[in-house]
Amino acid sequence: MAALNLTPSDPSTFILMGIPGLEDSHVLISIPLSMFYIVGLLGNFMVLFVVGKEKSLHKPMYLLLCMLALTDIGTSTSVIPKALGIFWFNLKSITLKGCLTQMFFLHAVSVMHSGVLVTMAFDRYVAICNPLRYTTILTNTRIAKLGLVGLIRAVVFVLPAPLLLSGQPFCANRIIPHMHCDHMTVAKMSCGDITVNRTYSLVTVFVVVGLDLTLIALSYGLIIKVVFGISHKEAHQKALNTCTAHICVILTSCTTLLFSSLTYEFGQGIAPHVHIILANLYFLIPHMLNPIIYGAKTKELRDKVVKYICRM
Repeated sequence: MAALNLTPSDPSTFILMGIPGLEDSHVLISIPLSMFYIVGLLGNFMVLFVVGKEKSLHKPMYLLLCMLALTDIGTSTSVIPKALGIFWFNLKSITLKGCLTQMFFLHAVSVMHSGVLVTMAFDRYVAICNPLRYTTILTNTRIAKLGLVGLIRAVVFVLPAPLLLSGQPFCANRIIPHMHCDHMTVAKMSCGDITVNRTYSLVTVFVVVGLDLTLIALSYGLIIKVVFGISHKEAHQKALNTCTAHICVILTSCTTLLFSSLTYEFGQGIAPHVHIILANLYFLIPHMLNPIIYGAKTKELRDKVVKYICRM
């Protein structure tokens, strides 16, 4: 009966439920949610500010770190402000255009984030396996071009999702049991045939995630081969240390995504609100931890950040 009362009268409007089953705890849940989001914003904007101000950091590695920070900001900002609006002000309604726009930006930035991780793996491969040609292979201009390619790839792969859904007829029950508009979640609200949507979603995940993970694994396979060929133990350790931050970032992103996906696919006995909380940890945890990881593991960046903090 509650669901029927929530059904919007406007056929172009959806209702985002937030976390169904935990409505009474929405305000309480919003406290850690907003804290994680703010800490992540501060960390990522600090990275962007310091790299932008310090000419000594205008290098490929730090430009890639700025791209990672921008995708982290974009991913979390696509979801969290609307979620806080639901939790604090009960702003649950969202138009079809608003829903499709959120979906596009969320998925496009996620694809760009994945592309940045691949480029960072390539950066580490060149730095370790071909160090003498590093400055000629990876110039700032080339990194900018790779970033543009990543943006174009994201748009090409993600744009069909909202376009396919914009032509679908939607049923009277347009209640989305989630905090944001996800492609397949919205597709399931349709009264029409969503076979094309399902196929597109599976193919996109397989091509983008599968290809990116394969390229990252290949890069690190070649890195490990070269590193273990180094006889000098100190050089061996130094080479591995240059990859530590990137590996931690990959593990942070992949672990939260994999855990969320596995519970969604195989955790039928798990309550829906647990699925939703785990899904949203993917948007928050990497966003918050990535600048901390790079700040802790990269001495040059850490020193510059400390310098600006001490000036405040």
